[in-house]
Amino acid sequence: MKRISILGCGWLGFPLAEKLLAKGFQVKGSVTTRSKLKKMASAGIEPYRLVLDADKVQLKNPSFFDTDLVIVAIPPRRVEFIETIFPAQIKQLVGFLEEYKVPRVLFISSTSVYNELDGRVAEEDVLLPDKPSGKALVLSEYLLTQNQNFEATVLRFGGLIGADRNPARFLSRKKKAISGTKPVNLIHLDDCLQIIIKIIDDEVWGETFNACSPIHPTRQEFYERASAVSGISAPPFNNEKSPFKLVDSSKLIRMLNYQFKFPSPMDYLGTVNHEF
Repeated sequence: MKRISILGCGWLGFPLAEKLLAKGFQVKGSVTTRSKLKKMASAGIEPYRLVLDADKVQLKNPSFFDTDLVIVAIPPRRVEFIETIFPAQIKQLVGFLEEYKVPRVLFISSTSVYNELDGRVAEEDVLLPDKPSGKALVLSEYLLTQNQNFEATVLRFGGLIGADRNPARFLSRKKKAISGTKPVNLIHLDDCLQIIIKIIDDEVWGETFNACSPIHPTRQEFYERASAVSGISAPPFNNEKSPFKLVDSSKLIRMLNYQFKFPSPMDYLGTVNHEF
């Protein structure tokens, strides 16, 4: 494998492209806005403007799909009817994957495909998401994994932290007391990147993985510490029980022989020292 195309060179896709370039891959990247094309070209990424609509694909140069692997790193947007719009966008993408005979796909999904059923969730569980974004991702995963024209691996990331994302701000606007007993399911950007590279290096295709730090502090433990580190007032917490899920990443750890850089998101907070 020499050529990799990243659909969505944003918060995750751009640093991933840089790491893949450093490993000697030819990397093509797509964005939706023309203003970002120059930044990609300056970094050595072959720039493409690609817009996935529910009824068409806007792409002037289809050589984006002349590649050994397409990494799909675009989340469902928070718009009305996203549970039907996003799968329709992925269906448009599938048409190009088939037409240009792309052999492999890596789809960045989310643990929002799981409902909060007061327990551990794993890849073999029946998926009954309650959020529209989760429903959209379940349908999109199916469109890719059930297609016989290419091999698809799915990565279900937990909540993304690291880089310029201050986790203290996630709940900073909460004024009413919220349950602090729920476990958090988070993953640092550095682990996201290394997991993707491990899948590529080891050629692990046709699999679905949860990807989340294996240690799960409570919401109150994590966000009070994050608030203290960043100098933001912590939201009020209470001890009321509320539905939760605890994302199990043991399959990924076992199959990839992967060791997390940040086994707990608290480990990350111990390194930032007011850098937010």
